[in-house]
Amino acid sequence: MPITTITDVRCIGVTVADQDTALTFYLDVLGFEKRLDAPIGPTARWVEVAPPGARTSIALTAAAPGVTGTTDTGIRFTVPDATAEHAALQHRGAAVGELLEWDGVPPMFTVDDADGNRFYVVQDAS
Repeated sequence: MPITTITDVRCIGVTVADQDTALTFYLDVLGFEKRLDAPIGPTARWVEVAPPGARTSIALTAAAPGVTGTTDTGIRFTVPDATAEHAALQHRGAAVGELLEWDGVPPMFTVDDADGNRFYVVQDAS
């Protein structure tokens, strides 16, 4: 008998100061699609975005009042060509780090969202 019935990761939460500002960044700069945007109370909403076709989404969760700061999310996105994506994100105004290329490791770079949450973009090695 299995120890769990967990079968997948549905979404990962990322805290943002303003959901509308974050939504604009994820849709217009990263090119993600909006999967869900629904009220969860009189003043709160649940917002999910994801790369087109991805199984796992990112929930843009509203920060508590007065909470600020940036987070190294540890989340890695994959792309077919890191060099091309790096240039495209720079062109769209994203805060990207240096394109890193090491022997035996797929090319990669960082990208920060409008709140300074850090993500990593890694070339698909398959």
